[in-house]
Amino acid sequence: MLGKRKKDLGEEKIEFYKDNSGKIAKIIISVIVALFVLFTLLSGVYSLKENEYAVVTTFGIPKVVEQSGIHLKIPFAQEVKKVPKTINGFPIGYRTDTDESVDSESFMITRDYNFVNVDFYVEYRVTDPVKYLYASESPVDILKMLTQSYIRDTIGLYDVDSVITTGKNEIQASIKEKIVSRLETEDIGVQLVNITIQDAEPPTQEVISAFKNVENAKQGKETSINRANQKRNEDIPAARAQADETIKTAQAQAEERINEAKGQVARLNELYAEYQKYPLITKQRMFYETMEDILPDMKVIIEKSDGTTQTMLPLESFSSVGITGNTGSSVGSEATVAEEEE
Repeated sequence: MLGKRKKDLGEEKIEFYKDNSGKIAKIIISVIVALFVLFTLLSGVYSLKENEYAVVTTFGIPKVVEQSGIHLKIPFAQEVKKVPKTINGFPIGYRTDTDESVDSESFMITRDYNFVNVDFYVEYRVTDPVKYLYASESPVDILKMLTQSYIRDTIGLYDVDSVITTGKNEIQASIKEKIVSRLETEDIGVQLVNITIQDAEPPTQEVISAFKNVENAKQGKETSINRANQKRNEDIPAARAQADETIKTAQAQAEERINEAKGQVARLNELYAEYQKYPLITKQRMFYETMEDILPDMKVIIEKSDGTTQTMLPLESFSSVGITGNTGSSVGSEATVAEEEE
């Protein structure tokens, strides 16, 4: 009886498991279907930021989406890849995280067979996301290799002094021009924005010190030249102003002397006209005036035949209304002189 009872219990358990297994299977299938539907719905939605492109590929045909926000896609039929719009960059010759030098990238030889370590930083951006993703396997690596090639090619055209000191801007511009032209030919959807020399120095400390001394000397030279130019710019206008003032003064003096000479000519012409009329009187007057200029304190006294005397100089009294002497006036004396001349 006990054995039969155990057998009945086992059969009941089997029947119970058979009845519940179908329910459990249905529950599992329902959960799987729900998860699949949820995954399908979630995979059909994607968001896009303002600084991103989205390349939606439908059965191998790509399409660019630029508008930011929430977008829908067909699950399992469409694939979405995001590409940044922003400017990105990478270093050459050092590591940005540790600032450690990478000699294999920075160690170069110049035109004058000197060694130099030059670090660069390259900035680029994606201009065609489809070509960026599918025109090449790794466009950034291609850009880096092209940049390293043109860097070494360009550095080899300059001497070490230009690389370290004065030629940096020219080197950067030359490298950029070459890379931009090559990228247009390759057409991999990447555009070079800028390339900058971060640092350039000789490989040894002794050479670094020597080049620093050279650089300081050049800066001192430039400073002296700038000071000399400043002094020249200050002195030349002052000299020109002084020269203009001297010229104007000379012109004024020349005009004054010309006018004075013209006045003297006019006076001489008047005097000559008087001389033609009264030669003796004019001679005497000129003599008295000259003597007055030469000897302003001299006095001239004329004694007449009748024994009287008359003071002729100084001429102030002679040129006044009348010159009084012992006898007669100046008019009378002039008349007497005229009579004697006749």
